[in-house]
Amino acid sequence: MHRRLLTPLLALVSFLSLQSQSQSLYTPRDIKQAYKKGTRSIDGRPGPHYWQNSGRYDITVTALPPDRTIRGTETIVYTNNSPDTLKILDFRLIVNIHKPGTARYGQEDSTYLTPGIFIDTYAENGQAKPWQNNPTDGTWKLIHLNAPLAPHDSVRLDIGWHYLISLKSNREGMIDPTTFYLAYFYPRVAVYDDYNGWDRMDFTDLQEFYNDFNDYTLRVRVPQNFIVWSTGILQNPDAVLTASYARKLARSMTSDEIVNIATPAEIAKGKVTTPGDRNTWIWTANDISDMAVGISDHFVWDASSVVVDDATGRRASVQAAYSDTAKDFHHMVEYGRHALDWFSHHQPGVPYPFPKTTIFQGYADMEYPMMVNDNTTPDPLFSRFVAEHEIAHSWFPFYMGINESRYPFMDEGWATTFEHLIGQADLGKKRNDELYKEFRINSYTYDPSAEEDLPIITPADALKGIGYGNNAYGKPSLAYLAIKDMLGDSLFGKCLHGFMDRWHGKHPIPWDFFYTFDNIAEKDLNWFWTNWFFSNNYIDLAITNVTGTDDNYTVLIDNVGGFAIPFDLVLTYDDGSQERQHRSPGVWEANQAHLKLPVTIAHGKKLKTVTLDNGIYVDANAADNKWELPE
Repeated sequence: MHRRLLTPLLALVSFLSLQSQSQSLYTPRDIKQAYKKGTRSIDGRPGPHYWQNSGRYDITVTALPPDRTIRGTETIVYTNNSPDTLKILDFRLIVNIHKPGTARYGQEDSTYLTPGIFIDTYAENGQAKPWQNNPTDGTWKLIHLNAPLAPHDSVRLDIGWHYLISLKSNREGMIDPTTFYLAYFYPRVAVYDDYNGWDRMDFTDLQEFYNDFNDYTLRVRVPQNFIVWSTGILQNPDAVLTASYARKLARSMTSDEIVNIATPAEIAKGKVTTPGDRNTWIWTANDISDMAVGISDHFVWDASSVVVDDATGRRASVQAAYSDTAKDFHHMVEYGRHALDWFSHHQPGVPYPFPKTTIFQGYADMEYPMMVNDNTTPDPLFSRFVAEHEIAHSWFPFYMGINESRYPFMDEGWATTFEHLIGQADLGKKRNDELYKEFRINSYTYDPSAEEDLPIITPADALKGIGYGNNAYGKPSLAYLAIKDMLGDSLFGKCLHGFMDRWHGKHPIPWDFFYTFDNIAEKDLNWFWTNWFFSNNYIDLAITNVTGTDDNYTVLIDNVGGFAIPFDLVLTYDDGSQERQHRSPGVWEANQAHLKLPVTIAHGKKLKTVTLDNGIYVDANAADNKWELPE
């Protein structure tokens, strides 16, 4: 048989063998095709024919606050690594979320609305071409190419555009008249992938990222006395900062000391930035999924760094930009250093993959590559909690390339899990568990509405409100913590690191995650994935009876809600003493509805009560979680 036909055939045979396992996972038709084509592998690895497209972006953007007009030009060299000849390109125009009539989640007032983005010039391979700015254009637009783009070929795109920044800062916009946060500020080529083709999902201000990994050069032109913070590495600090301030920035890159780079008073006196009408700040970032920018002429600028990779001694810069009145932000570099240190060395335990992070004071509580746009709050502990969650996104989705628009549980769920785990170090187990239940779980458990119980795997564009929120954050976080409990810390860490090693810088989907864990753990975990990700289950256990005498008892437990959760049996003896016996989710594998649980009690003691303690797995009906020995 011809070699070219052999590999896809083997992939198909492997795929069919998977489907014959004891409990196969539901797999959508488009995902099945990816396995048949060999772009993804049943062992969880990228397949022999895996590919993804990419681009080189050279962007110049001009912002002249308080003028709200943002102007930009860019050259994109877009490479088609797919096996398909592309006759169209799909452009992301996310700024159009502000246009009246654009589909969005929630209603917005006039301070949010703008005319959207206008493409002023457009050319393909140097040939100018008309671009129709239609009133009906949404957050993506298809453009027919002058000439088809063959596999492994590239096209050069030259684009000029302008838009009016929104007065209402949400994920991006005006923070104050001379402070802007720019996100989604440039036209980009959408993702073309191996299972869904062009990404044509509307950006609704609810679902978030799905971007290719690109190389960027970004020039930001601003008036004198304005400072720019951005994704990437600043290439020309000596050209935009006066000598003493450039030295302070350089010192912060190699020190644990928190350095105040600049104060509002120093900026106002013209001491910080290079004199002249305008300065151009140049940033570069390679193999990254997006760029974001903060601009201000009166924000405090603090910086430090922290060792994130002990093996190489590599440091990452931690910076903060904020209004002097934001008391919590005066500690933000400290919080950022702690987060990068803890996440790098504990969970996920992968060294922070980027050269820096900047926490910028805005209103969004929102993550971007190497940037966090966070609100200020009167509670420093809560501000740290939010910053840690957003920084945790550095690994998911920015290192892993998650399709968050469709599967947000693959990044929000992980960020919530890491948020909980670092919280144990920050607050101690008791207070952290209370915060987790209060902020992530209680509203889900105690709300019996049908949308709460939609399967986690449900594509996010079909969800909104509580159906989206709990499926993206709390429920998958509980699932990840449950598999951690069942596998144990060592094997769980091995599986997670294996998944990240295989898929960082690529576009993993849920099945890649499931199959990687199966493969590395050398276990068929499909019963667990089906239970947690593909079911309408919820959390509700009940003790129905306790039988036995002397030292040996059997506790009968009904899994009313269905989720395979870990729990503790709290045994109280007639002398008032207590004993805890932990059970992992693995006890539910054989029978997920009913459990006959043998319990051996302390010798010489008499059992008085048995109580189920689910911990953070808040039970929908705790009234039936206790059994008492009949008098």
